[in-house]
Order: sequence, then structure tokens, then C-alpha cells
Amino acid sequence: MSDRLSTTFRYGRVTLSRRGDLILILTVSLLLTLLFMYWSYEVKIKCVGPPFFPDGRSHKWPVGDPHAVIPCYSDLAYLWVGRDINNHVFPYIHGGIGTNGQLFGGSVEYPVLSGILMWLGAIGAHTDVDFFRHSAALLAPFGVVITAMLAVLTRWNVLWWAMTPPLILYAFHNWELPVVATAVGAVAVMAWGASIKPSTGERRMSLRTSAILASILLAIGFCLKLYPGFFVLPLAIYVLTGGLRGRRALDWIGAAWVAVTAALTVVVIQLPFMVLGYDGWRAALTFQGKRRADVDTNSIWYWGLRHLTGGQDGTYNSIVGVLSPTLIVCAFVVAVYFGWRQYNRTGLYPWIGVSAAMLAGFMVFHKVHSPQYTLWILPFFVLLRVRWPVIVAYLIADFILDTTIFRLFGIYVSGEPMKWWVMAGVNVGVWVHAVLLVYLIGAFVSAGLREPLASIGRHPDLTDAASSEPDDAPPGQRVPAGA
Repeated sequence: MSDRLSTTFRYGRVTLSRRGDLILILTVSLLLTLLFMYWSYEVKIKCVGPPFFPDGRSHKWPVGDPHAVIPCYSDLAYLWVGRDINNHVFPYIHGGIGTNGQLFGGSVEYPVLSGILMWLGAIGAHTDVDFFRHSAALLAPFGVVITAMLAVLTRWNVLWWAMTPPLILYAFHNWELPVVATAVGAVAVMAWGASIKPSTGERRMSLRTSAILASILLAIGFCLKLYPGFFVLPLAIYVLTGGLRGRRALDWIGAAWVAVTAALTVVVIQLPFMVLGYDGWRAALTFQGKRRADVDTNSIWYWGLRHLTGGQDGTYNSIVGVLSPTLIVCAFVVAVYFGWRQYNRTGLYPWIGVSAAMLAGFMVFHKVHSPQYTLWILPFFVLLRVRWPVIVAYLIADFILDTTIFRLFGIYVSGEPMKWWVMAGVNVGVWVHAVLLVYLIGAFVSAGLREPLASIGRHPDLTDAASSEPDDAPPGQRVPAGA
């Protein structure tokens, strides 16, 4: 056993992998991640650089090379001007939002921790290229950490994250990598807590303890980009139902601890900004509330409903304002319900699958669907047994959307004649994404977890159906979703 990892998984006897296997997986995946992030850096930096305007904005902005296959546009460069980031104003405290919807005084449209990251990236920066470089340096370590966690949890399946186009397209497009790290980190904490100590045969942490720690990470993610906060609900239900221990008395106290801990973490992070600069803090909420489903939101509303209402008139905006949040809530309810049905069948609540389904519902029905949101959902393709044709179709549609939508913006700005292939590419990307996301609301919940994550902490005395399956049962049948 000296050549194996000390952490044990399935039934407390079979180990995760030979030490050499894990070292190889980590080495290959981390090298690919670094290569793809460097590629992303080289693509995006072509939109910035000398000569500069007096405010530090590059003359190259925003198109760079208009003939490049991958557009160089990034929000890292765009937001250098217009939010007082270039003036090094500390975020939110002195900010607000004007009557025209323009943010000022350090307020940005993201939750407070993303604003802090943007302010940190601006330290010592005098131009948009400085800001881009500093921000990329802050973000890159999160990409490495995500890869390392996914490699340990899913072995070679990490390559869906480490060597697919989204890492090139979006690693340095916006401030997504830190928030993705919190979501993956919550799964990793739960997995570590459920793993078995080889010396005692006991779990490393109690279910409550690991879930409380995971909820803190999800709350931090909420303060970065909101969506990890959705996952607190399925995690609390997982604790309520006893997790891997199978059917037993409902643990209402443990579930409450998970929810309360997440809420308190959010309050601790948000409260200083609310007290010291309420108007600036609230400006971000006001900005998002007033945001319309326009051409730059890539949503089904602009590319579908707009044609039925005859344009972006008051009727269109009113319908979107009602239907979008209503359908998101309905998608959440459906995901939680599907998870409960799975629990009734197997004795195990699939909190990871339900979390992924909630995210899919949010992405398809929200009035904003920025291309970089693919980084949000990509780890779930790694963690869950999603059919590979679905993943490939999603990634192809994503690549088509990203490489056409920014050309569309350039055409609108320049007044050039519309190119049919650009309009077709945007529509293909939007609608293929939408169809697949609706499908994934159900598919995520029923999808089993990848090995070795699926086997963490499982014992032969579990009462769910999977524990009675023979060892040679097909992988998709051995372990129910959500372990």
C-alpha cells in the first residue's frame, strides 16, 4: 500500500489512485491549464497597449485585430474606464448610480468581492494594459486551484475543464475564475470531509462540519458573482436527509446551521460596505435591476421574444421583467423536486446534480447570458456523468457564439453591412445553449457522479440501492447521483 494514496474511498478499502497516476494526472492537467490560460492572455491582450488616450485607454480598443479567429474583447480591459477604476477609487464607499444608469465613484455592477478584486488589479496601473496584466495575475492562480481540485476529484475527466476552448475564451474575459473556485471548493470540502481515515475507518469530518465549511465557500462565491449562493439550498437538504448515511431521521438542526452560516457569512462580508457607503453598495443592485435584455445579453428574450412583441418596447421589457424571475424560480423548484424524487428512490439527495440543474435554469431564463458563464457550468460537466455528445454540442455552440457575438457588436458600432454568417452564428449559439440548458435541468439531477468522487465515504452498510449493487455493475448504476 506504500505506493497508493493514503485517502481511501469506496467501501473504505479501495484507494483513489496509485500515487504515480495522480501525479501524472495533476502534471498533465496543470500544464494544459497554464498553456490554455497563457493562450487566453495572448488573445485578450491584443485589444490593449500603446498608444493611449489621456485616460489610459488604448487606441486599439475594442477590436484589436478584426480578422482574428478569437475576438480579443474582454471586460478586464473594458471596465478600466467608466467606473473610476482608473482613478483608483476604493469600490462602493463613495459611489452611486446616476439618473442615466451610469455607475460612478468606484461602484461596479458586481457584488462587493468582485469589486475588491478589480480595485486590487488597478493598484499601480496607469493604462488598460497595466490593469489587464495585473488582473490576469490575480485570476490565474484560481484557474490552477480549480484544475487541481477537479483532477483529484475526477481523474482524467478534468480535461473537460483543462483543455477545452472556454478556458482560452474566458479565463481573462471577466472575473469568473475566483467564483468558480468557490463552487468547486465547496464540492471538494464535502468530498474531503466524507473520505475515510485509513487508520480508523472513520470519516475525516462530520457531515454537519463539512457542510458548514462548504456553505461558507458558497457564501463567499455569492459575494463574488451570486450563483454559488443558490447551491446552499440543495446542500442544506443533503444535510437534512443525512447525506451518505442513507435514510434516517431528518436533521433539521444541521440543515439550519448550513443555511444560517451562509447567511451570516454574506452579512459579515456585505455589512461594512452597506454601513460605510450604502448608496454605492445599493448602486450595483439598482444597475442590475434596470438592466435590459439587449443585444449584448445573448439571452432567449432578445433573440426570441423581441420578434414576437415587435421590438424592445415597453411590452417587451414588462414581459421580460415578469417572466424571467418567474421561470428562474420555477426551474429552481423543479430541480429541487427532481432531487427529492431521486432521494425517495435511492435514499441519497443529489445535491451536486440539483445545484447544477438550478444553475442551468438560471442561465437559460435570466435576462443576461454572458458568454463567460460557460465557465460556471463547465465544472459540472467534469463532476457529473453528462453524456459526452451533450458536452461537445454545448462547447461547439459556445465557441460559435463567442466568435460571432463580438463581431456583431463591431458591425453595429461601425455601421458596416450585416454579414449573414455572423447573425446565423449568434442565433445558433444562443438557441443551442438554450435547448441544452433546458435538457440539463433534468439530466444533471439524474446523472451520477464521476469516479472516484462517486465512491467517497461509501460503506457496505448503506441502505440505499447502490450499496447492494455488485462491484462489476456498470459505473452509472453503482452509485446514485449526489454522493
